[in-house]
Amino acid sequence: MRSIWRTPEKDLARDIALVCVADAVVGLSFGAIAVGLGLPMWLPMLLSVVVFAGAAQFMFIGIVAAGGNPVAAVVAGLLVNARHVPFGFAVGDVFGGGVLRRVAGSHLMVDETVAFTLAQRGPERRRAAYWSCGIGLFACWNAGVVAGTFGGSAVGDTDAFGLDAAFPAVLLALLLPSLKDAATRRAALAGVLIALVATPYLPAGLPVLLALAGVGAARRPVPWPGRRPHMRSRPVEREAPHQETRQPVAEREAP
Repeated sequence: MRSIWRTPEKDLARDIALVCVADAVVGLSFGAIAVGLGLPMWLPMLLSVVVFAGAAQFMFIGIVAAGGNPVAAVVAGLLVNARHVPFGFAVGDVFGGGVLRRVAGSHLMVDETVAFTLAQRGPERRRAAYWSCGIGLFACWNAGVVAGTFGGSAVGDTDAFGLDAAFPAVLLALLLPSLKDAATRRAALAGVLIALVATPYLPAGLPVLLALAGVGAARRPVPWPGRRPHMRSRPVEREAPHQETRQPVAEREAP
């Protein structure tokens, strides 16, 4: 256990602390929004402990509060968290031996813990970053959710504070860092168009699942059979005509 509880360096600890504070603020908004949407107080707190995944939790309460099927909300959350599968292969070495460590380490696996871990060199630094960030985020996130839940229930009308606008804003903030490459932007745009077209005709929650078909837009277009890919023509460099150099008469050898 000594390697797990190794104290991270000052710079790393400072960065982790800043991320934990920001995560607590998002958790506070999640708890207040969930209560403001009419959900029971215990639901956001239970989700935060059992699920511990911000994007999946926001998606779940959004679908359920809109009248969608809870099963569709669970499936949407699972699909959002499917990215954790490759994360496990990347940072699985920091969990250590034993079933309890692996279960706890898997539960603390979020985007921030993986990012901090992959940025470190050496197994000891990786373990310190992962467990420090994971435990700190878990504590701050749940503390923020509890505070937001009780605060939202005490306020009553959370719309008066504009917390209803925080829900799409948080989802957009979670999405923006992933829109750096063109393939992801194509997939996101296709998903948005599919959801907008399907929303008037399908029950709540199903357009979100159907929008996942936009992932196919991230693939590069495949050329038709028999069609040659377009290649840019390059200017052909012509060689200069060979000119025979003649030596001056004075430099020629005498017979």
